[in-house]
Amino acid sequence: MTDEGRQVGSSAAGAPPAKKEVPPWKLVATLGTAGMMAGLLIVFVYVATEPAITAYKAEVLRQSISEVLKSPARYDTLFVHEGTLTRELPTGMAPADVEQIYLGFTESGEQVGFAIASAEPGFQDIIRLIFGYDVRTSTVLGMKVLESKETPGLGDKIEKDMEFVGQFDGASAPLVGVNSRQATGSANEIDMITGVTISSRAIVRIINNSLERLGPMMEQYVDGGGG
Repeated sequence: MTDEGRQVGSSAAGAPPAKKEVPPWKLVATLGTAGMMAGLLIVFVYVATEPAITAYKAEVLRQSISEVLKSPARYDTLFVHEGTLTRELPTGMAPADVEQIYLGFTESGEQVGFAIASAEPGFQDIIRLIFGYDVRTSTVLGMKVLESKETPGLGDKIEKDMEFVGQFDGASAPLVGVNSRQATGSANEIDMITGVTISSRAIVRIINNSLERLGPMMEQYVDGGGG
């Protein structure tokens, strides 16, 4: 074999195999299938876990209502509809789409007070809380933070500092946030947490705003013999 033949044979043997180009439609089909499978998986997980999540949230709410109303024997769910409180909604309205508050009772049927869940911005994010309120005495019965993303170790004291939380038991409304130097001992004063003033004041603001908005409805309901 000549040198030229050896060179040709050597070049042919050492040449890399030609790469096959993947048709664009195959790429689209692969990505589409993967996306569809991921979507189906998400839906499956959601459907499978939704009942458990819903049940857990309902239990947390039940326990929170019991806590801020000091363990009532029972409570009624009331709906905020057209500026009033009602036990029944018009046909076609879903309860989940309507604001709800809760009226607690003793064993003998005496009204304990209302439990009101509300939420507004805090320092970092939305603060969700629930509080009990006796409309007859204008007294807050208790407060519990349901959800907060305030700064761990600092802002989260609004739910972990029991001295702060305990101030709401029996506080007169409307509440006033004060620092230790401003405190006069008034029944409506809430001593702010040092270094957590914004989050502390957010709690006071949420409760006051809720009472300003819902207070007349609760008074009307009680005066009208509701319950």
